[in-house]
Amino acid sequence: MPVITFKYQDLKDLGIDMEQDELIDTLPMMASDIEDFDDEEIKVEFFPNRPDNLSVEGVARSFKGFIGMETGLPNYPVEESGETVKIDNQLTEIRPYIAFAKIENVDFTGDKLKYIMDFQENLHWVIGRDRKKVAIGIHNADVVESPYNYIATKKDENAFIALEKEEKMTPEEILTEHEKGVAYAHLIEEFDKYPLILDKNNNVLSMPPIINGELTKIDENTKNIIVDVTGTDERAVNQTLNIICSSFAEVGGKIKSMEVIYEDRTVTTPDLTPQTSEVHVDLANELIGGTKLTAKDIKALLSKARFDSEIIDDNTLKVYIPSYRVDILHEVDIVENIAIQYRIKKIDAKLPDVSTVAYPNKWFTSEHYMREVMIGLGFQEVMSLMLTSEESHYEKMLLKEEEHVQVAKPITIDRTMIRTSLINSLMEFLEDNKHEDLPQKIFEIGDVIYLDDNAENKTNTSKKLAGLICHSTANFTEIKSVVSSILENLGYSMEIKDSDNPSFIEGRVANVYGRSLNSDVEGFFGEISPEVITNFTLDYPVIGFEIEFI
Repeated sequence: MPVITFKYQDLKDLGIDMEQDELIDTLPMMASDIEDFDDEEIKVEFFPNRPDNLSVEGVARSFKGFIGMETGLPNYPVEESGETVKIDNQLTEIRPYIAFAKIENVDFTGDKLKYIMDFQENLHWVIGRDRKKVAIGIHNADVVESPYNYIATKKDENAFIALEKEEKMTPEEILTEHEKGVAYAHLIEEFDKYPLILDKNNNVLSMPPIINGELTKIDENTKNIIVDVTGTDERAVNQTLNIICSSFAEVGGKIKSMEVIYEDRTVTTPDLTPQTSEVHVDLANELIGGTKLTAKDIKALLSKARFDSEIIDDNTLKVYIPSYRVDILHEVDIVENIAIQYRIKKIDAKLPDVSTVAYPNKWFTSEHYMREVMIGLGFQEVMSLMLTSEESHYEKMLLKEEEHVQVAKPITIDRTMIRTSLINSLMEFLEDNKHEDLPQKIFEIGDVIYLDDNAENKTNTSKKLAGLICHSTANFTEIKSVVSSILENLGYSMEIKDSDNPSFIEGRVANVYGRSLNSDVEGFFGEISPEVITNFTLDYPVIGFEIEFI
């Protein structure tokens, strides 16, 4: 999960003067976890549903409410700047949405510049899906002029000096030569034109979602900034800008709005208008459990959560939700905030009034027998997470990326999707344990999930068995013998056909099919491609198989 680091002095500067021990004891009560701390600084881990707490200013805002120091809806005035940004309609299929804001009277002295860079990157992950959905640019406002233009440029036009460089590069050169361009080229390289933000004098502010221009680089002396947020999801773009602006406003930043002019409409950003919802007293008491809160009690607790509310009647409150609280999607989310402010440790635990009789799941029985077979063949079991990344699952395995279940708010760079295969997780295990003695023989029994439009929840879960062997003489004959033994012991016949699986060496891979009276299986086995082996930084041949139970 996202971890932010700040000094105790930073909280003191924001008005929170609390002894270290008390602070360490209190922070976890507001849905966070202490990762590490020493005499000067602290590392705090927050759930990804609270991106507003990924800056020290956001933490201070929430903490002040939790301890009753400042309560109610924060008020962040927004003035009109009179400045505009015009959107090129050619960006519709590339990166169509943008939100702009101007913030004056900022302070980047000391560690503050590093904090905002860390905040930006955390938002890129938690909301932006590593810049695919949302990308953020922060610029020195004093070196550029309005009006601004968000255009689709030809690959060889509008050369500019990219951040941390000294010579001009065209957009195409940036994607092929600049380190950030190479890392994020996959986000826009398929298009004939690339996004670019220009000012009145055609100075380049940014090439979203790749890199900012060196001209607008911020430093400790920067006092006024422009924040641009571009992306493919307009709601996420505006939410991200609101979070950033609210964070700067907490420390005296003066927010000024800008007009974003599309072909068919004009939008003013940021819009910090609170959202409204309702919460019911009976539901809150039911979900929290064992409480007898009144409407007045809940109003006070909501105020500590930095919400405003109005009592409509004894059972209903109208709730005003800050624009930076992008996690509030349902009444239950409001109840969760009530519970946190009530303090979870005050809630009495009790057993549910339900009695059940357990019996073994048939799959567990089958899995137990599979484990006996695999252990009998000399394999060691591995249990990995269902979450993986597109890079590991597709790119490193030389596979074409297919439709898959994505994680809406990934907590780390390597956990962005749900797997459809077990092989890459086993390869990662070998990579992490390449210092161990050979041979290594590992297997895993686990679930994978496919997208399925015909299913009620649009997904389909399937069970797979996979294994890998790594040693200096591993070969096709060995893995064929292993697969044959597995299927025979599980009661399946075996049929082999040619395969063109790109993860394996051509001509040394086969598809396998097994049939029994009760079920069928299908899969593949062979010698892993040397390129795949190199992608996982392994030094010896690897052979493997994967079987799916249909």
